Amino acid sequence: MTKIAMIGAGGQEFPLRLMTDFLALESPREAAYTLMDIDPVPLARTERLVRRVASAHGYKIELETTTDRRAALDGADFVIVCFQVGSQSAYTLDMEIPRRYGIDQTVGDTLGPGGAMRGLRTMAVLDGLADDVLELCPDALVLQYANPMSINCAYLQSRGVKAVGLCHSVHHTAGQLADIMGLAPGTWSFRAAGINHQAWMLEFKHEGRSILPRLYDTMLAYSRGEHDPVVEIDEWYAGGRERVRTEVMKLTGYFPTESSHHVSEYFPHFRRSPELIAELLPERWDYHAIGSGQGDAEQEALADELAAEPLTLSGEYAAGIVDSILTGTPRVIYGNVPNDGLITNLPAGACVEVPCLVDASGVQPTRVGDLPAACAAVNLPSIAFQSCVVEAYRTRSRRLVNTALTLDRLTAALLPLPDIQALTDELLDEQARWLPAFHDSDGKGDRR
Repeated sequence: MTKIAMIGAGGQEFPLRLMTDFLALESPREAAYTLMDIDPVPLARTERLVRRVASAHGYKIELETTTDRRAALDGADFVIVCFQVGSQSAYTLDMEIPRRYGIDQTVGDTLGPGGAMRGLRTMAVLDGLADDVLELCPDALVLQYANPMSINCAYLQSRGVKAVGLCHSVHHTAGQLADIMGLAPGTWSFRAAGINHQAWMLEFKHEGRSILPRLYDTMLAYSRGEHDPVVEIDEWYAGGRERVRTEVMKLTGYFPTESSHHVSEYFPHFRRSPELIAELLPERWDYHAIGSGQGDAEQEALADELAAEPLTLSGEYAAGIVDSILTGTPRVIYGNVPNDGLITNLPAGACVEVPCLVDASGVQPTRVGDLPAACAAVNLPSIAFQSCVVEAYRTRSRRLVNTALTLDRLTAALLPLPDIQALTDELLDEQARWLPAFHDSDGKGDRR
């Protein structure tokens, strides 16, 4: 019997969503599941809610829980990674410390001070997880959902783990663009590539014909308030009528993935002052505050909703990947994989996000070739930051953490070098409980 292990199963919303996706498809529904988390309380909540949904739909599910990671991984065919090291306590430090220095991140999970610290904490746990996978389930496919996606995938893949990083930003962006343009389902298609949260809509077709010029003109009109979405979208998530992403489109010629809120963190132009932020993104989107406000009541309500309605796929890739491998049903996903000649003007070995065919042979990335020059130019500094964070963890080097923050475009636009060093030291010192290897006996750590 196929075994699926979920590491970090006590999280809010995401583990329940993934598990109900598995219930929605016949082949993964018949697998054996082991849910693992270091905290037994939220783990028990996830188990209870999954069983409630399964029972409501008349499904019997083979499900067990454990706080022992090795027990969960032993003999697994698929491993889902969806944990957040340090949970809200660490995330609060990622967000609040940089804000004292004038760096107001919206999410802080990909680039910048928040992305660096979350990456370091996660790699510290991925180290042990990689050891366990290589020993206990070396042929397992790891479906990696934890952010920062590119950093975590690059590290896992460098350890020899068979892993693909999964994110919904590409197809969510494509769907939003289709709704804004008013394209009927089944009449449009797209092709994207780049890096996670910074991929590019390289092709967009309607009834087989390219409509990139129409997409460009429509988004310009939408950003100016001259065009309303033909199909209703979440305007709050779109953020200021996508003015930030439209500016990036004007810069490169191609529309980027991820929301304007999130994209605004990745450039030096959009978050220089509270006044500029309010002008571009009038409705504040603070992911830390949103997460802090979620609790058991929201999870119970979600489970009630899922139990009452026919189960449909959420749009996450995990269940479809498992189904394709088990049944041979072909699917195309967007995966984060090593750049083995896939995008020829990005560095070899970097983690890139490209279309992948999935069938009984597994996840097979497709070659893109060169990105448009402007798109590659935007990606390259982000890859440099990510590579520096990975190497900082490998060498346990505080100096390289500081280098990474200095390379971050928003941080460099707002802070002089001495302040970036002070920010680095405060972040590392305040997070010593999760990163003890960055501190020697006198608390100063490695300054190489």
